[in-house]
Amino acid sequence: MRVTGNTFSTNFLDQVGRLTSRQQQLQNQAATGQRITALEDDPAAMQRVLGLKTEQQNLAQYRNNIAVLQDRAMTAFNTIKGVKSVSDRAGEITILADGTRAPEELKTYASEITQLIKQAVQTMNTRQGDQYLFSGTASGSTPFTLATDADGNVTSVTYTGNTSITNAEIASGTNIAIDVPGENNSGTGPRGIITDSRTGADFFNHLISLQNNLLAADTAAISTNDRPAIALDEENLIYHLSANGVMQSRLESAKTAASNRSDSLEQMISHDADADLTATLVSLSQTQTAYQAALQSGASLMKLSLMDYLR
Repeated sequence: MRVTGNTFSTNFLDQVGRLTSRQQQLQNQAATGQRITALEDDPAAMQRVLGLKTEQQNLAQYRNNIAVLQDRAMTAFNTIKGVKSVSDRAGEITILADGTRAPEELKTYASEITQLIKQAVQTMNTRQGDQYLFSGTASGSTPFTLATDADGNVTSVTYTGNTSITNAEIASGTNIAIDVPGENNSGTGPRGIITDSRTGADFFNHLISLQNNLLAADTAAISTNDRPAIALDEENLIYHLSANGVMQSRLESAKTAASNRSDSLEQMISHDADADLTATLVSLSQTQTAYQAALQSGASLMKLSLMDYLR
């Protein structure tokens, strides 16, 4: 079989080209620590890595959502606990304000209730960043507005939010809502913190009634109406504290699950994409040796001429 010089040159250049390309690939892997940087390096592995990285991005969003919800849940818990302390004191006053108290003492209690109402309204108007927590989806609006008479006594507290709440995704296909409205008299949906027609809770109006009955020294109305009404409000607040605690526990579990999955994805991506540095350096050394050998043998053969074969 006859092999021409052109055929030899072509084969030689092809071999050197392949070895050069392989050296560059291995040098890049050693420098970056990445086995694949383009689809042609390993199409199947690259497809897996791209899919895993997409899931990683989704997980990052879930973890961010969880962190935001945890902050809101903790702020809401502390807020409700603050309102609960107001209901505790109001409940005590309904017991203390009995028929043995003088009218002036009852007025002192009335003044305290007035301040407690103002305190509770301010507490319920808590914001997280630039959003009010208890306005429903109308988070840019102050949830409660207070009105007083010429003597400074509270005459009304008006809810200006709505009963809708926003869901956030914390895992694939899992959406939860942390926020609760300040008031809900619709009979459906999340229970209102201050007012809810299903439970009989109507905290601010009950406090206003207590304030007015104290001013009027009507201890019978306090005992018969205000005391059981405040008790309903307290039960509703306890429910919300409990529900918030359950939600915080759920968020913590979701956070742990997302963190564990993220770690697993990182390992899977590393398995497909990362280069084995030791093996890469060995392959690089072998390729460099083969490259040098190819150059030397090619150079030796190209030095031969027709006269060398005729001698």
